[in-house]
Amino acid sequence: MPHSLRRWLRLAAGLLAGAVTALAELLLTIAAGPWLIATPARPRTGRPRTDHTRARRPRARRPLYAASARLTRLEQRRMHAFYGTPPAGPAAGPAAGPRTLRYVAARWAVGLLGGLVLGTAAVGALYTSTLLWVWFLPDLNYPLTAAGSGLAGIFLLFLAAQAVYGVAALDASTARRFLGPSHESLLHHRIGELAATRAGVVEAVNDERRRIERDLHDGVQQRLVVLGMLIGRARRAGDRDPAKAAELLRQAHEESRQALTELREVAWRVYPTSLDEEGLRAALETVAERSTLPVDVAYELTQPLPEAQRTVAYFVASEAVTNAIKHSGAARITIRLTTHEAEDIARLTVTDDGHGGADPAAGGLTGLARRVAALDGRFAVDSPPGGPTTITAELPCA
Repeated sequence: MPHSLRRWLRLAAGLLAGAVTALAELLLTIAAGPWLIATPARPRTGRPRTDHTRARRPRARRPLYAASARLTRLEQRRMHAFYGTPPAGPAAGPAAGPRTLRYVAARWAVGLLGGLVLGTAAVGALYTSTLLWVWFLPDLNYPLTAAGSGLAGIFLLFLAAQAVYGVAALDASTARRFLGPSHESLLHHRIGELAATRAGVVEAVNDERRRIERDLHDGVQQRLVVLGMLIGRARRAGDRDPAKAAELLRQAHEESRQALTELREVAWRVYPTSLDEEGLRAALETVAERSTLPVDVAYELTQPLPEAQRTVAYFVASEAVTNAIKHSGAARITIRLTTHEAEDIARLTVTDDGHGGADPAAGGLTGLARRVAALDGRFAVDSPPGGPTTITAELPCA
């Protein structure tokens, strides 16, 4: 069975279950509506509310809140089972009662709409079937009418099939609207995320700067110091000992080659030119070639990534391979870059068969998590004791 047909049948089953629960929600809304109108939250008189009225009215609302909470939990399980959507919000807590009651009062109409769409689909299928059984009737007085009914049934069935997707999306958005966080809460959460990712990016840049400084100080700079000393000794030997001077110059030439190699290594770790010239696939293959362990690269993207996502994906793969070589004791590493279920998300996984136990809070992995978070991506480390270790980075590309 094709995936699209399975998905349509699953959504249709969800709408059918939602139409059944909509009847109970309609009854609860009818029961709660007049009561809420007759007992508003604030009294119409100017008399202050006593402790007795404050306690009595919440107790009177409790059965309605409890029933709406149960129906809300049922709807959340239904949408998660048939739509694959996570729960839009909790159905518990001090403020959950009014929220769930308002949600139930709005959801029943969507549920009945879903039932109407499914009924329309059934009518369309019934009319479409005339194109099949009409040929078995020996004496048919109106063949053109029957054929027209079949064609109209196909059109009606097509419209109803498309409406299933729309009503399912409306069902999920209704739950997010009434049960999810408010717009102000989302803005505050987003501001907090941006502040945290900004601080993380600044820290990641500082860590990268310190790493480059260490590489230059401990590697290239030491080579250049030795090179200067060898050239100075060769100059002092001069004509007094030509053989010694020639040997010192040979050593100086070798040190200059080593210094140039290490300088290229530092530049390559900062940003490889192949990433811009040949693309991410070539850069990942270069990581595999330069590795001391066997590295398999599976590049399954059909479209090139944007520049920012391409850079982050490269550095995550490169650093993960370096960490695996240094700490995991692995014999083989696999890099896989593919498209997630949503076409606008690229998923990078780096897996090694080492002994596991990687600490997600370690410095290198924390830096990678900051790079991914700066692009609103998700970063995860799965490294149970005994292995294997899998590092996953999901990067939105839209």
